[in-house]
Amino acid sequence: MSGLVNALVICAVVVLVIARQFRTRTISTDRRWWVVPAILVFIAVREPGVIDPHHRTEAILLVGTELLIGLATGAGWAWTTRIWAEQDGSVWSKSTKAGVAVCIVGIGLRVGLFGIGALLGVHQDSSALLLALAATLLVRSGLLVWRSQSQSPAVAQGPAYGDGVPRGSWKERV
Repeated sequence: MSGLVNALVICAVVVLVIARQFRTRTISTDRRWWVVPAILVFIAVREPGVIDPHHRTEAILLVGTELLIGLATGAGWAWTTRIWAEQDGSVWSKSTKAGVAVCIVGIGLRVGLFGIGALLGVHQDSSALLLALAATLLVRSGLLVWRSQSQSPAVAQGPAYGDGVPRGSWKERV
């Protein structure tokens, strides 16, 4: 897959993630939350350009650092996401301003890492970015699913109108 196609995939995934995660949405623990990260990993590793053959050590260090930044960004984003449960038992989430800050810092660190690689003369393929994006989404989704399992529905503060009043039996009128 060409670099242009990888760049388009990265942009599409980022736009999809931002559009979906910064809206209020339900968290379903039985969904396959790992599918999108798995697809991104598949796209990234099937290309041979992940590691620069002329600068193997530097390239491996850059990819490893990229993955660590991706993992940290996903964890930070998940822990700054607001989660709550409704009366019906559904669990909802919405990213916060702190989550936006975590994403901006993660992107800034990745840009800085790309600059370091360019200074070292390491050829950097978009596959490393796809791997880091997959790590970010995998950790974030996994932590959100894990956090949502500990949520319990909100408890009503007081009795509602009609609570405790005996209900009459239903009668059919003819």
